[in-house]
Amino acid sequence: MELAGKHALVTGGGTGIGLAIAKALADAGAQVTISGRRMDVLQNVASPSMHPLLMDVTDPDQVSSGVEAAITARGPIQICVPNAGIAEGRSLSKMDLNFWRRTMATNLDGAMLTIQACLPSMLTTDWGRVIAVSSIAGVRGLRGAPAYTASKHGLIGLIRGLSEDYMGGPYTFNALCPGYVDTEIVTRSTVEISKRAGLSEEDALNTMVRSNRHKRLIDASEVGEAALWLCGAGSGSINGQTVEISGGQV
Repeated sequence: MELAGKHALVTGGGTGIGLAIAKALADAGAQVTISGRRMDVLQNVASPSMHPLLMDVTDPDQVSSGVEAAITARGPIQICVPNAGIAEGRSLSKMDLNFWRRTMATNLDGAMLTIQACLPSMLTTDWGRVIAVSSIAGVRGLRGAPAYTASKHGLIGLIRGLSEDYMGGPYTFNALCPGYVDTEIVTRSTVEISKRAGLSEEDALNTMVRSNRHKRLIDASEVGEAALWLCGAGSGSINGQTVEISGGQV
């Protein structure tokens, strides 16, 4: 129970990668606040060590009040995991400003607001971890998804900037960069790619599988274990890094 006594917050913690990270942290002894926009989803996975919080990361007031409530209930947030995000492909020629802004508001602004709200409480303690969930698209271009790619590159820039700001202290800032993970997002993407490219759903899924270097979907628990590793003993010198979980070199 290496994380006993620690309080973690995971946005988008009710499903997929966020849920896997929350479970890994809870299994290691942390009290974990899981936030999301659908309380029924959060309550379905809640446990004595995983606590639901209704919070839309695109709403600054909700983030501020939600994080404050979590801190009041369970103490300073020492592990902040801005994970909430949306993944939707759309070419530049078919993109309007509303689509661009919605992507940025969730994937980049939402992460910034979450970290900004959590950090003051973390800084009152002697240890802290910020682990943002970016994507392989954050370190390379993703064809047909320039807005998503830009948002995930921006998230890595945010993390690297913060790592410099707090360099030398007991707080680290890193980004997880998974390839295609076996989650609901991949299921939805399979349908979208199938329709857009005129492929069967099997062929559409295989295009994503082939993009992972080891030619299989990544299990969400693999990402959860990577987050746990960044919280483990001996992780203090891992700071400002991208941890690429893609089955091979990018």
